[in-house]
Amino acid sequence: MPSVLRYLPAAALLLAAAPATDWSQVARPTAKGAYVFGNPAAPVKLVEYGSYTCSHCADFANESAPVLKGQMIRSGKVSLEYRHLIRDPADLGAAILARCAGPHGFGAAHAMIFATQATWLGKVGSYQQAHPDIDAKPLIVQARSYMDAAGLTAAMRTRGLTPAKINACFADKAEVARITAMTGDAPVEVRSTPTFYLNGDLQPPAGWDKLEPVLRAKGAR
Repeated sequence: MPSVLRYLPAAALLLAAAPATDWSQVARPTAKGAYVFGNPAAPVKLVEYGSYTCSHCADFANESAPVLKGQMIRSGKVSLEYRHLIRDPADLGAAILARCAGPHGFGAAHAMIFATQATWLGKVGSYQQAHPDIDAKPLIVQARSYMDAAGLTAAMRTRGLTPAKINACFADKAEVARITAMTGDAPVEVRSTPTFYLNGDLQPPAGWDKLEPVLRAKGAR
């Protein structure tokens, strides 16, 4: 019996053979500098205002990753827009390093920074105690000093960023202004991190255990 595939148009055969897009590997910058993970046309749109020095943000990132990134974003049903809410110089430094990796490297750098937060943030605290005069230095100097002491600068070099590239990212005043502007542009109701909006609606403060069923009720899979 002849296969039905022989009767299908060539275009249909190519479409059937084409692999589905793994949207979890896609990160695109917005006009204002935020990063959108996943399908920009996803029907369920989650916006997070987060901070790299926020322990609750790290908990959310680490706990949600297998389902939010591994299933919901990957399928194209959900997109996550991450907006920086800068709380301190170390947070700014981490944001500069994550974004220095560019669209192709931001997702992995973002995940690494949250996954190792307890380790590198502890080193920041130790450095701060040993250098009480650091607070008197310019903000960008503080940010770079903390990242060097924390080991995040070295970690980014192992990911392919050259010292020259890292220096250029910290010297890029326009990019630093874009990062900090997200904090100033945040709605007045954004007073803590993480703060979430789901399809434009502000969500009550919650961790992944509370947010997951809300996403599923909206059709996230």
